[in-house]
Amino acid sequence: MTQPSGPQPMRVLMVVEQLRRRVPGGSGTYATGLLRALSGLRDHGEGSRDPERYENRKDPAVTLYASRHRHRSPKGARRAEKGDPLEDLGFPVVCSLLPGPLLTRAWDRKIAGAPGGFSIVHGASLAVPREEGLRTIVTVHDLAWRQVPEAYPKRGRQWHERAFVESVAAAHEFVVPSQPVADDLCEAGVDPQKVAVIEPGSDHLPVATEAAGRSKLAELGVRGPFVLSVATVEPRKNLGSLMEAFCRVRGSLGPDWTLVIVGPKGWGPGLDSNEKVVMAGPVTPAELSSLYMLAAMVAYVPFVEGYGLPPLEAMRAGSPVVASAVPSTGDAARIVDPNDIDDIAKGLLEVASDEDLRRELVSRGLDRAAALTWERCARSHLALWSRGAGTGNGRDVRRD
Repeated sequence: MTQPSGPQPMRVLMVVEQLRRRVPGGSGTYATGLLRALSGLRDHGEGSRDPERYENRKDPAVTLYASRHRHRSPKGARRAEKGDPLEDLGFPVVCSLLPGPLLTRAWDRKIAGAPGGFSIVHGASLAVPREEGLRTIVTVHDLAWRQVPEAYPKRGRQWHERAFVESVAAAHEFVVPSQPVADDLCEAGVDPQKVAVIEPGSDHLPVATEAAGRSKLAELGVRGPFVLSVATVEPRKNLGSLMEAFCRVRGSLGPDWTLVIVGPKGWGPGLDSNEKVVMAGPVTPAELSSLYMLAAMVAYVPFVEGYGLPPLEAMRAGSPVVASAVPSTGDAARIVDPNDIDDIAKGLLEVASDEDLRRELVSRGLDRAAALTWERCARSHLALWSRGAGTGNGRDVRRD
């Protein structure tokens, strides 16, 4: 085989263990959206799937790394077996022989590391191998386990804290989705020069169709106007307060109104459907996109969030948003206090009844979402990988 001549591309190992989780959550959406955008840039000549085809290009070559696909043979090779869903993202995939829980423990105890031959290891979450002498970048989505510890199971809280402390000691750089998370990292002792703020995109859902939404609503038994909320069902998302606030104002909205909650079960007490609230569970991306389009409004009131993708998804679909002060909303949502059920109820009623407010929120939301694309996010990652650590002074951080 002819060896490529000239400068060789930077080889990036993207650690995507989050995509092996039963509930990948927002971190999984980030990894998927970023990689699909990187694949699109590559297919348009701004990178190559095969590092040996780069020739004189300097674009980073990306390989994905995670625990073994759970259907693989124990005697399987390190390369991903055929049928691994990670292969659908369009990049070479390297798998450990270990299953996810064992691999994460091995990383934590430094008895397993990253495969050799890479210039950069970038963890899409805190689950990442940490090795001396290898440039390591970690994406930190939030520090919520510190801010609302009661909203996390004890084991999860302990793991997040340990993994974060180790990352602070070992990582060369951090990517965060918002300025508040950057501030949190700086307050935790991270050098501001090591932090890059790169906002996620909003254009990962398929085009909405009314038919898909109507079909899902009929399946759920929803026949009138509805408020939509999208979140993993767990304490931090504050869904119990949202349900109570909706029930308080439903008499003013009308008897046909329903609160529809979409999302997988996380941990903690379950929530039940009733005549006012429908727990829809997980839905397909096409159904979600269509439900956003048909909703009278979208409500999202977590106690704390490093970014908050659902409000941004809703804005892109043209739905007005009621939300707690999460970074994704900018000035395009009716902001409410997640700790005040009366304030949440007031926000719901105002957006439902004030047409001028609704139009203003929709207009601002569309502008906000249009500016945030995964291609923009991908280009910022390519620039970060290519340039090394940035420079800055004081609490300044690099922004995309």
